[in-house]
Amino acid sequence: MKIFEGLVSVALYPADRIRLLAWHVQDYAALGGRALTGLVSRPFYTRDTVVQLDSIGVGSIGIVFLTGLFTGMVLALQSAVEMERFGATIYIGRLVGASTVRELGPVLTALMVSGRAGSGIAAELGAMRVTEQIDALQTMGVDPVRKLVVPRFLACLIALPLLTIVTDIVAILGGLLISVVKLGLTPDLYMQSVYETLAQTGFIFRYVPIDFVMGMVKPVFFGAIIALTACHFGMRTEGGTEGVGRAATGSVVASSILILATDYFLTQILIALLIE
Repeated sequence: MKIFEGLVSVALYPADRIRLLAWHVQDYAALGGRALTGLVSRPFYTRDTVVQLDSIGVGSIGIVFLTGLFTGMVLALQSAVEMERFGATIYIGRLVGASTVRELGPVLTALMVSGRAGSGIAAELGAMRVTEQIDALQTMGVDPVRKLVVPRFLACLIALPLLTIVTDIVAILGGLLISVVKLGLTPDLYMQSVYETLAQTGFIFRYVPIDFVMGMVKPVFFGAIIALTACHFGMRTEGGTEGVGRAATGSVVASSILILATDYFLTQILIALLIE
């Protein structure tokens, strides 16, 4: 009998996982809809939004600065190894500029912020859930989504593009440092190479490179993913302190996967709309 029950439980396990996944998707979509609605309807928790901007945006400057610096330096070093064989080290700026602005800047920034701020949001909201603070807000007639989710959602939408710009600039300067100190290129030659690769795909409104636009669209979506994923896991935490840890870990893993998957589809769409 026990063997039969075990076989039945094994057979039903995939169905249970599918139902759980469907529930998460449904709840995630509903949370996203309520967050978007909260952006344009009262009450506006401006003070909370500013606090979250400071925590998520200003608090992440250090980690994205280091990420951009070492990414640019490594790109310059690695590309120099290959380009020196063909006497093409003058094009290192092209590789660093294109790969950073189009892809690495937005994606690495999002992954760093997800690991730092996303896990913090999930843990904070998870702790509030298990200590019944969220239930207390509902008892007082305060909508937890508007009070807790919307400020973090808006802060991520604003902070991610700005942090991506920091990463892009620092990465390009990191590549400049290696190009000048180790490879003997002049700063003017390197920066001219960066400009040429950004200008290659054209401009919008005559002055804004299309590559830069592509690099700024992605962080908006990544910011939404980080905030919604962290808030979803945090608001649904259960199981005490262990549940808080699981929520933080699950938030980082899920948001990282979603960021990478979304990056692929956004790249396809943006290339079709802006380049082809």
